[in-house]
Amino acid sequence: MTYTVQKKVIITLFLCVPLLLLLVFGYLPILNMIGYSFTRWDGLGKKEWVGLANYLELFTRIENFRVFFVSIYYFVGAFIQLALALFFATLLNFPIKGQNIFKGILFFPNLINGVAIGFIFLYFFRDTGTLNTFLRFLGFKGQILWLTDPRVINYSLAATSIWRYMGFNMVMFLGAFQSISQEIYEAAAIDGAERWNLFRYIMFPIIKPVVKLNLILSIKGALSVFEIPYIMTGGGNGSSTFVIRTIDTAFKFNKIGLASAMAVVLTIIILLITAIQEKMFKEERSL
Repeated sequence: MTYTVQKKVIITLFLCVPLLLLLVFGYLPILNMIGYSFTRWDGLGKKEWVGLANYLELFTRIENFRVFFVSIYYFVGAFIQLALALFFATLLNFPIKGQNIFKGILFFPNLINGVAIGFIFLYFFRDTGTLNTFLRFLGFKGQILWLTDPRVINYSLAATSIWRYMGFNMVMFLGAFQSISQEIYEAAAIDGAERWNLFRYIMFPIIKPVVKLNLILSIKGALSVFEIPYIMTGGGNGSSTFVIRTIDTAFKFNKIGLASAMAVVLTIIILLITAIQEKMFKEERSL
């Protein structure tokens, strides 16, 4: 066997393992989920083929899609999160005192387990919790029901989500800023560019692909929110998201077939949004 053939064989063998793992743990469950969506099944008994009945039930019950309105809070929160992340990344890109400490503080929430964050903010937002105690200390009278008032609850949960994920976006922006050649910064400094002009005309245009990537990830996250509202409220008081409703359908009401259909629809929605964003960005690049 020649050296070239040996090299191809070794590369193929090394590729086989990750490809096999991807097929078994990535695509096979998706195919199973699509198959379950055409059945009536409680997760234990015999599966019954029902064709499109699950999809008909899903699309004819408005309450299944009403929960998508909750995603609007997280969608708006995603833009606030990205704006804050970009602001802090820009500040920390310039030399300031305690730069590394601030980076650590801002990124730290991303290292905490989601369950722990849920419990931390559960006590922070509860009626007799830290936030209301602090507000009373400042002289505010009355009591805001952060996690029980349907008019407020989604603002509280979206704020928690911003607190958790903002550091991740900031690190991505900061990494993009620091990948810009130092010579560009020096040339701008020689030309007398102020920091705002440096950001507006040099830094931001260069890191636009990273901004778009963060935007896509944030919108996907807003559509598939689960962890924080499920831990803090269990989806109660008007905070239920589409994913929580899907989990409840599967494991509380034992309707695995209907839940699979809901998961398939959510996957298609996310793929469509991603495709639209890709098309928009592609058209922008071609201008």
